[in-house]
Amino acid sequence: MQLDSNQWNLVYNVFSFGLISMLACTIYTLVSQQRVLPKYRNALVMSSMVTFIAGYHYLRIFDSFKHASENGMVKLDGSQDAFNEAYRYVDWLLTVPLLLVEVIAVLALTREVSRSLIMRLVPASAAMIALGYPGEISNDQNTQVLYGVLSTLPFLYILYVLFVELGKSLDRQPAGVAETVGRLRLLLIATWGVYPIAYIFNIVGDASASSFVTVQVGYTIADVLAKCVFGLTILKIARMKSIAEGMKDDH
Repeated sequence: MQLDSNQWNLVYNVFSFGLISMLACTIYTLVSQQRVLPKYRNALVMSSMVTFIAGYHYLRIFDSFKHASENGMVKLDGSQDAFNEAYRYVDWLLTVPLLLVEVIAVLALTREVSRSLIMRLVPASAAMIALGYPGEISNDQNTQVLYGVLSTLPFLYILYVLFVELGKSLDRQPAGVAETVGRLRLLLIATWGVYPIAYIFNIVGDASASSFVTVQVGYTIADVLAKCVFGLTILKIARMKSIAEGMKDDH
């Protein structure tokens, strides 16, 4: 895949942006532990884990892109020194379940409700990622469509659990928390929606330099929103609940 200098620099800089965003968010959520009550700190730890794992994989993606490039030519042929897209799927397989668990953790629901939600959301999220990967690496359009449809089924189930089942547990939350969780779910839909769009783009689009750049930029921006902005919103919810339960506001 031949990229011109502007395209190559754009992808290079976007990967760099994704890497530093993940690392900065990891540090911020770690040092913010004392700003919330102890019972909400697990949610911040999981948020830090999400961005740390993503930061590590962006370092690998960044290095893979550099090593697969020579004079603007990026190797995408699946060889040992080609650009490795699989790093993204390994990242998503680890971080997407954690993203969902941290939402449940920050709400501090009863043990029974939390366990029920986790036992449904985690397997569904893992299935969504695992079913998407065979279609991502396949060159056969029928295979791509098949696995695209299959991976959409657990995604729809996740939305059902988040909006219907989780919604039943928001009535007893402090003022403003339910609204913030509502915005958090919309953020999740908006950012996760980028992934199937990019997936479809790979199916119907041509294998051009512009399509490669569009997909990589789209994936990276969606990752930053879905992990960093998501994590900062989790911190906001933890702060709101901590203050509502008597913790002094230090602002």
